[in-house]
Amino acid sequence: MKKNEIAFTAPHFKATETGRKILEQGGTAIEAMVAAAATIAVVYPHMNGLGGDGFWLVSEPGKTPVGIDASGKAAELATLGFYCGHDSIPTRGGKAALTMAGAVAGWQEALAVSQEWQAASNAQNLPLSTLLDDAIQLAKNGSAVTKTYVDASKKTFADLVHVQGFNEAFLTAGGLYKEGDNLTLPVLAKTLEQLAEKGLDDFYHGDIAARLSKDLATAESPIRLADFNSYQAKRVAPLQVKTSVGSLYNLPAPTQGIASLLILALYDKLYKQGKTATDMAHLLIECTKQAFIARNQFVTDESRLAMDLSSLLDDEQLEKMCHDIALEQAQPWPHQAKHGDTVWMGACDNEGRMVSYIQSLYWEFGSGVVSPSTGIVWNNRGSSFSLDKDSLQALSPNLKPFHTLNPAFAELNDGRRMSYGTMGGEGQPQTQAALFSRYVYHGMPLDQAISEGRWLLGRTWGDVSHNLKVEGDFAEIAADELVKRGHDLVIVDSCNELMGHAGAVVLHQDGHADAATDPRSDGSAIVSVFI
Repeated sequence: MKKNEIAFTAPHFKATETGRKILEQGGTAIEAMVAAAATIAVVYPHMNGLGGDGFWLVSEPGKTPVGIDASGKAAELATLGFYCGHDSIPTRGGKAALTMAGAVAGWQEALAVSQEWQAASNAQNLPLSTLLDDAIQLAKNGSAVTKTYVDASKKTFADLVHVQGFNEAFLTAGGLYKEGDNLTLPVLAKTLEQLAEKGLDDFYHGDIAARLSKDLATAESPIRLADFNSYQAKRVAPLQVKTSVGSLYNLPAPTQGIASLLILALYDKLYKQGKTATDMAHLLIECTKQAFIARNQFVTDESRLAMDLSSLLDDEQLEKMCHDIALEQAQPWPHQAKHGDTVWMGACDNEGRMVSYIQSLYWEFGSGVVSPSTGIVWNNRGSSFSLDKDSLQALSPNLKPFHTLNPAFAELNDGRRMSYGTMGGEGQPQTQAALFSRYVYHGMPLDQAISEGRWLLGRTWGDVSHNLKVEGDFAEIAADELVKRGHDLVIVDSCNELMGHAGAVVLHQDGHADAATDPRSDGSAIVSVFI
């Protein structure tokens, strides 16, 4: 039987090493991803963690991809009354920690899918002790502090220095870590060891749940033990759109997956108008505006949707949006922008099974609340709820907030299958569109499609400006013409982390694979022959 090459990409090289190790042991793409997810929670704790959310797209050859929504719902006590006296939900501290962490439940549900894959060959998943071992050892023995960690620490210091548990977990006795320092997380190491021994369900129904709920209550979070006990990740049907190049998949509400699909579905109808790289960027930016207008109008918790989001992908709706896009003129902007930090990772195993996965705390270090008894930092995703009772995003118990997170997957007409994505809040759909368009429509090599200069419409990483930011190397060839077409443009440094940490894995029909990571990150990508 033909075996495919294995591949893995992540924005931190330690996570890639972990994923590769599991794949080389014969583990599935899901097992490799769970192992890497645990590792990257340790080595990139400012970007993601066990106290955050996750979204999965998993694909078996010849079958429709399966999504897993592992995002948290608002606590039972998270009512408008709980925030009486606040104009908006705090972004840091205990009151920002108001939604359940779904990432670990997502690992659990994904491993259940993996075991279903294994059933065909009477095999078993690798034990949790194997999958979590790298993460445990790195948390115990330490990993080198990255520049992105240092930058995030400097940026958030004033906001988080007095938040429960933050100093003990993420600062030194003298203040901030320096790049290259050894960061150990011994309390988190013990938590990971307990999960490996007792099972992932301990996070929601066992001792870890009890300790977490107590620590969160002490921090003045509305989350209680009952919120842990009632939480489950769930499998979902991805949104899908058929284009001239193939079928594209992304996650449904409450994510902005619909925006990512809309940008590429619109570009599919317009790209032949363009002749240059500047035309490509302009058209993608204008497609982004149409997609974001629709996203902001409709995306909310699934129970509140006023329409089936897939109807936005109907040809009639796409044609209407195309009428508002002109090659020579930019549409006025801004509309509301979303921001956030996260990690995206991709995998392909020797059976051709692929994963596109994203894991997040929302802002850098999330709420900043660290559980002293578990070492887990909690997300602040719930701060994107509104305290306006008439808002589409109005806070209510057991509902989910809007999510920027959206892992992407594509099945191309020529037989290629592509797992791709990025971090970067508002930038996620835009970066996905840039790398996909360069690679698929314009024939650029995968690594070049990711590394070349990019742009960002709107804000990310806490920026307040809504203009068009263009990296210097791309600005050299495109800025003048983009300004002439009406874009409100500023130039930022080349290879700028502001543009996100993108990556992709492609499996070709003959079984060979390509993988690439972003030079803007600390990542690596590997492809090797499975022995």
